[in-house]
Amino acid sequence: DNAQNPSDNATMFFFRERSVVFWNVEKKTLKKVVRIFEQHEIQPYEVALVHWENEEIHYTIGEYLQHGNFLLNNETYPDEAVLDKFAFSNALSLSVKLAIWEVALDHFVESIQSIPELRPLNDSMLKSGKKIKLSRAKVMQKIGELYSLRNCINLNSDLLITPDFYWERENLEMLYDKTCQFLNINRRVKVVNEKLQPCTELTDLMRNHLIILVTIEVMFELGRVIF
Repeated sequence: DNAQNPSDNATMFFFRERSVVFWNVEKKTLKKVVRIFEQHEIQPYEVALVHWENEEIHYTIGEYLQHGNFLLNNETYPDEAVLDKFAFSNALSLSVKLAIWEVALDHFVESIQSIPELRPLNDSMLKSGKKIKLSRAKVMQKIGELYSLRNCINLNSDLLITPDFYWERENLEMLYDKTCQFLNINRRVKVVNEKLQPCTELTDLMRNHLIILVTIEVMFELGRVIF
């Protein structure tokens, strides 16, 4: 009853990355499931961002990716068909997760550039030795934001490696890898890391600035005690 097209089953995959992939699910059921999710949200993403990162891809019967359409093999058993859909869905979920981090990085860069003392964000500023007037709290906040983002992208995700689930499932691994290629995941990760590099250099500069501030404060307090 929940299938949009009676020729195939309605299927849903829920991922811990807070994404869900629907296959052949009736619009009414889809919206109902989303509303249930919304009742249990913790630190939800912005509504506009959720709609912007929504992906809709058509599929037919076959088992490969062609011209942006997923093709599922009509000769596979139902359990195998579900696994094929899972491989495609896994890559889609990964792409959405990466897109969220891409937006977060863009927001971080914008927040840095919005600080008068740190504008413009470029190499000449890093080399100029210009004094930066920032509070300790602001410095720690920006360092923490960038560290968290780098950790998410490069340490706590499957962006750089194929999940263990596919090691003994070569056909599924092929579907997963081809879908990742179609979604340009490797290239996008490379671009994100290129954007992270100047941000890292800048936060290092900010960290040095913080160390100098703390050192001056300690010396000042010691001077008060001694003299």
